[in-house]
Amino acid sequence: MTWTRRGFLSAATLAPLAAQDQNEPEVASSRPNILLILGSDLPAWALGCYGNKEIRTPNIDLLARTGTRFLNSYACTPMGSPSRATLFTGLTPPQHGIEDFLTPNPVDNPPQGQKAPPGSFSSQVMISDLLAGNGYQCGYIGKWDMGSDAKPGHGFEYSYTLSPESGYTNPKMFLNGNAVEETGYLPDLLTNRAGEFLGRQKPGSPFFLTVGYLNPEAPYEGHPRKFYDLYANSRFDTIGWEPAAANALRDKAYLSDIVGNNRKHAAAVSALDAQLPALLKHLRSHSLSENTLIIFTSDNGCLLGRHGLWGKGHASDPVNLYEETMRVPLIWRWLGKTPPEATRPELVSTYDLLPTLAAITGAQLPRNREYCGRDYSRAAFNRPSKQAWRMLLFGHFRYADMVRDARYKLVLRQDGKGPNELYDLRVDPRERVNQYDNQQFLQVKNALTREIAGWRKKYS
Repeated sequence: MTWTRRGFLSAATLAPLAAQDQNEPEVASSRPNILLILGSDLPAWALGCYGNKEIRTPNIDLLARTGTRFLNSYACTPMGSPSRATLFTGLTPPQHGIEDFLTPNPVDNPPQGQKAPPGSFSSQVMISDLLAGNGYQCGYIGKWDMGSDAKPGHGFEYSYTLSPESGYTNPKMFLNGNAVEETGYLPDLLTNRAGEFLGRQKPGSPFFLTVGYLNPEAPYEGHPRKFYDLYANSRFDTIGWEPAAANALRDKAYLSDIVGNNRKHAAAVSALDAQLPALLKHLRSHSLSENTLIIFTSDNGCLLGRHGLWGKGHASDPVNLYEETMRVPLIWRWLGKTPPEATRPELVSTYDLLPTLAAITGAQLPRNREYCGRDYSRAAFNRPSKQAWRMLLFGHFRYADMVRDARYKLVLRQDGKGPNELYDLRVDPRERVNQYDNQQFLQVKNALTREIAGWRKKYS
């Protein structure tokens, strides 16, 4: 949809900030099994189904062709731990507080604010808490990264989680809270444990299983040689990388060999892609495919040399909320329910997952919490809705806030003290021309500034 500045202002006044869809849940009576496949630091633009011409992801692309792919799916924050917390709680980073536990880099300017009380995050309600209370068997396998790595709790009766200091080879793991030292390749171990969990499931008893792969998170060593060999001669001419920027901060060492490190990153992505056939085979072998909703997504994106930066939100000083770090893949596949080869344009966020899964499973949201997300299941199933989808999407990281609509994106830092950014994404999708001080965009800037103020007031 094309937006004029006047059109934006009209729509912004009509679209409620966090309206809930009043339609009846589309498939709540079906109580599907749910398999959530979660990548780490995996941007949407690194996948073939999102237009990448050089990184090979045939299995993820096939999953997209057999289901619904969201074109505009975003993390609420460009950082793993708080992003995962938003994904599972439906709360914004200022609400769930896990961001406050992150140690700031001494050169970050300004530093983070006051620390949250110890243990405050453990009291938050996750989607697994809701589903476990609604008859679901819940399992978590892989990278947790939200505190209590040894034993996640939150309704997960089966857990196989990664010790934070472990990598891709011979990792230290926790099996239901007990430390185990494994031999082998981490993704294979995770997929095998997923098969073990699926083999325990009983007919008629739904499950919610998350498989959180470490791929393609750095460091990029430790993957089978065959994946590196795929990219031995790749130049990554279509990536759009740039020489190191003056404000590069975290992970800037990777910028000394951008092509070489893109080869390693691509190998990690393809290694993740290669796990899907075995994971889906486990579903089929246990006769679970037909009633299992598969969701594929990531916690946040990665720059990989774009903007002259490598990592994610803290790759630069000041912190950034570029599209590359915020936009993540989102694919839904439920055989017979999601239409094949479907794409959806709606702006959806990680904070929308909890209300969406609650709607399709019949779980009740806590009444004592303010959720800014809403149920997007009708879009996933390509069903009409009586209520128009909201036109605004928000983000937050440390001292920076973001809002975007179908055309414009505003980033405010330090409560508007700056440095601030405004982009016309329709003509400048790579965010190269900052229009914040351009008087031609004053009306848009002021309207979006008010939206950020209203969002922060209600959801912090």
